[in-house]
Amino acid sequence: MSAGSLSPSTRPWLVIVDPQVIFASPDSAWGSPFFAEAVANIRRLAPAFGERVLITRWMPTADRSTSWGDYFAAWPFADQPPSDPLFALVPEVAGLSPHPTLDLPTFGKWGAEIEAIVGRGALVTLTGVSTDCCVVSTALAGADAGARLTVVTDACAGSTAENHAAAVQVMSLYPPQITLQTTDQVLETLGR
Repeated sequence: MSAGSLSPSTRPWLVIVDPQVIFASPDSAWGSPFFAEAVANIRRLAPAFGERVLITRWMPTADRSTSWGDYFAAWPFADQPPSDPLFALVPEVAGLSPHPTLDLPTFGKWGAEIEAIVGRGALVTLTGVSTDCCVVSTALAGADAGARLTVVTDACAGSTAENHAAAVQVMSLYPPQITLQTTDQVLETLGR
């Protein structure tokens, strides 16, 4: 069945979590060595979702009077204004989504903001970075909210291979709300 033949309520969304310079650059303390490979697979996936592609960005705008203050004290290089080039999307994802980026100051991107776009109980194909932080946080919150999530394991980039595998293992414990597939499996499911 192709994505185009599904009714609007059952057509899946592709959510790309935080494909930003801060997670891509080898010069960044948060740069993933697997980022380029994940983005290549994200680029393979995006055309199958048409206009149903949403990109998120992590922004350093959390309240410093909370535990986020401790977080930024531990990671001072990231305590920059939101306009800093570190928080820009990488050029490889430019044009993949017709929607404005969803900018949030939290690890997990699931909440009222994303549900307002994709809908409650939506089918969501989840990709991005970092598997062991923002992706797993988004997936677990989405599962709790009743979304039907497919995490594309080879279109996610972890901080290390071991941390990626650990996060994937955690997410594998949440069927049927969370399922795991590769890029090829998703494209086959969508008839691409």
